[in-house]
Amino acid sequence: MNLCQFPRRRYTVGNTPIEPLERFGALFTGYHIHCKRDDLLGLAGGGNKTRKLEFLMADALAQGADTIITCGAIQSNHCRLTLAAANKEGLACHLVLEQRVPNSYDRFAGGNNLLFDLLAVEEVYVVEGGTDLAAKMASVAECLHTKGRKPYIIPGGGSNAIGGLGYVACAQEILQQLYEMDLNIDAIVCTSGSAGTHAGILTGIYGNNAHIPVIGIGINRQKEAQRQAVYELSVKLAEKLKLPKAPDMEDVIVFDNYVGEGYSRVTEGMLEAVRLLAQTEAILLDPIYTGKTMAGMIDLLKKGYFNNLKNILFLHTGGSPALFAYTEAFWSK
Repeated sequence: MNLCQFPRRRYTVGNTPIEPLERFGALFTGYHIHCKRDDLLGLAGGGNKTRKLEFLMADALAQGADTIITCGAIQSNHCRLTLAAANKEGLACHLVLEQRVPNSYDRFAGGNNLLFDLLAVEEVYVVEGGTDLAAKMASVAECLHTKGRKPYIIPGGGSNAIGGLGYVACAQEILQQLYEMDLNIDAIVCTSGSAGTHAGILTGIYGNNAHIPVIGIGINRQKEAQRQAVYELSVKLAEKLKLPKAPDMEDVIVFDNYVGEGYSRVTEGMLEAVRLLAQTEAILLDPIYTGKTMAGMIDLLKKGYFNNLKNILFLHTGGSPALFAYTEAFWSK
């Protein structure tokens, strides 16, 4: 796969490390668990959206944009990092924030809401849960056009065929690192949300004929809807990369058992997983994505799901600034 054909900005110096989780892994007899530390990616606080934004921002600049518009939940890591990337490129940024939990937006809350202010977002639009976010962003863009601005819309999570290239690149990075480490990984576990990370890793692994299963832990949609979203984006990525074939639907593995009452809602498993990794490896997970993903992986390990897949790579997609908006949930335990 030739990723050099696509314009790209670089926001991280070097590769993110793959490190063994020795104390954590010792709790699960017979398994060797490693972590790909994409929480250490560049920009303000790091996280997986940085990889997607390297390609998305390059496309925005190529189109002469002066303003970036994107959307997410009220504690959106994607919105934080998009705003940070816009600052890095000298562009304005407008954010559409969806209250997926009614009446939950507080401009003066901690976590990413604080960082939106610190990073000087130009405009925030708060909408109710279930709003057509694409339509709202299009409306914002039209308003900016009338003022002579040149807006560029990035979809939620940066999850389209341009943003997904970031995790195709990550798959190639992982495979090269594993080779250099003489480490044979049997399975990769990642968060499956807006689908860009899951589809990108899956397509990258598939395109390199690596034959490593990618297990996605869903954090929003029900299983079949999520599998369809990942599959459809994988097909688009394969077409963009001119691969002979896209991954099959049967290659898209998703578990939706760990969402709890809904996106961004606290679960006991998440609280326990965040504490466990912090106390064994001094690594911070976030409450919305990686905390639930780790909770899912722990449960699958306990249930023997991985069978003979003994060497497991957990993809840490970052997001720890959101922890500081969930202090009440953690302090109450």
